Amino acid sequence: MTEIKPIIAFNYLEKVDIRVGTIITVTDIVGSDKLVKLHVDFGEFQRQILVGLKKERENPKEIEGKQALFVVNLEPKQMAGEISEGMIFDIGFADGIVPVLACPEKPVPNGSRAG
Repeated sequence: MTEIKPIIAFNYLEKVDIRVGTIITVTDIVGSDKLVKLHVDFGEFQRQILVGLKKERENPKEIEGKQALFVVNLEPKQMAGEISEGMIFDIGFADGIVPVLACPEKPVPNGSRAG
């Protein structure tokens, strides 16, 4: 069994802004062997988020139109000459299995907050 990470104070979790967004497009990042660019609609705003899906999925575009959970208050990060403005939540990568999206059980308004 994988060990549980160290305990954190509840107020740390309250600082993380997790929202539902709909993945509008998935675009290849030329020159990167793993990254693709997601254009995500969060209702009142949209973001560009880079994710390493090329090696995880045969067809990264299969997630277009799907809702998923994202962290939207991370510092922007430059990767492969592009800026990523958040992070997608997926399940499985850390455990060595093919990741799946963390998503709501039924459609909710884009921008809905988790927690």
